[in-house]
Amino acid sequence: MIYTVTFNPSLDYIVSVKDFKLGLTNRTESDKLLPGGKGINVSTVLRNLGIESTALGFVAGFTGDEIVRRLEQMGVKNGFLKIEDGYTRINVKLKSVEGTEINGCGPYISKEKVEKLMTQLNSLGKDDVLFLSGSIPASMPDDAYQKIMEGLKGKEVLTIVDATQDLLLKVLPYHPFLIKPNNHELGDIFGVKLNTREEVVPYGKKLQEMGAQNVLISMAGEGAVLIAADENIYDVSAPRGKLVNSVGAGDSMVAGFMAGWLEKKDYKHAFCMGVAAGSASAFSENLATKVEVEEVYQQVIGAI
Repeated sequence: MIYTVTFNPSLDYIVSVKDFKLGLTNRTESDKLLPGGKGINVSTVLRNLGIESTALGFVAGFTGDEIVRRLEQMGVKNGFLKIEDGYTRINVKLKSVEGTEINGCGPYISKEKVEKLMTQLNSLGKDDVLFLSGSIPASMPDDAYQKIMEGLKGKEVLTIVDATQDLLLKVLPYHPFLIKPNNHELGDIFGVKLNTREEVVPYGKKLQEMGAQNVLISMAGEGAVLIAADENIYDVSAPRGKLVNSVGAGDSMVAGFMAGWLEKKDYKHAFCMGVAAGSASAFSENLATKVEVEEVYQQVIGAI
């Protein structure tokens, strides 16, 4: 079974306002409400590709109930733990002003709830797949990822970690199957600037030497690089297309990669599926559909 973890999910309220003016009443041209969070994005793309998953994490209040309702409606299984106090955050994404977002804090997560999640995860075993994505709320211990990986040691669970800085570095000794830094995150780890696909390779190899099995490096318009466990290196330039929405593109990439890996156990196919899914989401208003991924895949496989 496939599981995704979203510690601090959200309801994303995405609004478009023509000619936004600060300090005045503005009216939306369009709006939509979507369940958000990196793990939830992974579950959504997997579902779009016809793959079942169970979403884990914490929800609270009426907003948490709405997230669960929408996910179940999409066909994503609910494994969220309900928190009695507070409510799941609402994030406001203002499309009319470039990069403008207001993200909520989310509810307080008690030690007891964290332990219940750990119990859920400790039941995983061989042939299970676990995605750990995103940051950890301030109310949780900052070694949560490390403790999860420690609890899964020796259980043959395929783990995918999409996190930054210390969250990522601390899990490398547990040999995650896949990690996915972007070139800026990779550069921050080693104190360098990385702009080309050639430049990221030696630093991706360093993360592999530190414990990661496969290192998938996303580079936006520059393309992507995979340093695979079979000692091959795959790279490809960015597929042709118009950037519409970059939110969720990285989550789509890891979902696509694992969908491809589980299908054929072939790194080249998995890499192409990852790049196709990430790009297809970037070219779409919403997260990529199967048809959109398949269309971009043909372009990627022909360029590699």
